[in-house]
Amino acid sequence: MGAKMVQLNSLSPQLGTQNPKLCTCQSLPFHQSFRPTAFNPKIYTLSLTKTSAAAVSKLTVKCRQSEFYEQQRFNSSRSPSTDTSFAPRSPSASTGVGELPPRVFVGHSIYKGKAALTVEPRAPEFAALDSGAFKLAREGFVLLQFAPAAGVRQYDWSRKQVFSLSVTEIGTLISLGARDSCEFFHDPNKGKSEEGKIRKVLKVEPLPDGSGHFFNLSVQNKLLNLDESIYIPITRAEFTVLISAFNYILPYLLGWHAFTNSIKPDDPNRVNNANPRYGGDYEWSR
Repeated sequence: MGAKMVQLNSLSPQLGTQNPKLCTCQSLPFHQSFRPTAFNPKIYTLSLTKTSAAAVSKLTVKCRQSEFYEQQRFNSSRSPSTDTSFAPRSPSASTGVGELPPRVFVGHSIYKGKAALTVEPRAPEFAALDSGAFKLAREGFVLLQFAPAAGVRQYDWSRKQVFSLSVTEIGTLISLGARDSCEFFHDPNKGKSEEGKIRKVLKVEPLPDGSGHFFNLSVQNKLLNLDESIYIPITRAEFTVLISAFNYILPYLLGWHAFTNSIKPDDPNRVNNANPRYGGDYEWSR
């Protein structure tokens, strides 16, 4: 591949540091520093200042592989461990151009004659600490959306009712047997001045013939003068698909994938840099 001459007006902080073999720069008598742009703090520009005077010059770079960023984007999008939907983000993180994969939204829907049910995972939330590390601020959940039928194979999603399953409630569903049932109660305004004005009850009960389960969501909303019940039968095969998906996504809802991705076994300073609150709290040290 022939070398191409390009002018670098903006540069990722990782260019040339993590990939020193990628680019070769002409020797210039300038001091270089990265500065965040005024429009986007995640985009860094390379500022060149002459040693003797405050002069700005352009930097000429020879790139050995012009499609580097496209390759990075392709590799990142194929790696499930870099899914930004379930990874902690830092507002001050400086990521190279093209290294972030596109955000992905997924869901699974079940359509029946009287209602439709859509199941979607929601990622956990992380809070940045002063040390630069991240801490789980809120566990993820699975969002259930029930929509009543409006006709043959038509559903009125403007009248949908939602119910968020916590990780513990997901565990209850996973442990259900063919003849078992469970019931969950939610009050979205619990602890607030409008507590008790909205009542949601989700019942999961076995079908009479043992071929599956009924999902029945009842919503009483005194604020809107609404009292509605939407139920949908789930076959054994459909329920098995849901349980399999719940088993897979559960560690991600807990945020444990972010922890495992942060482990670097080859880092000799990993123990020394650990959070002092947790790093030395070992059972055998007591």
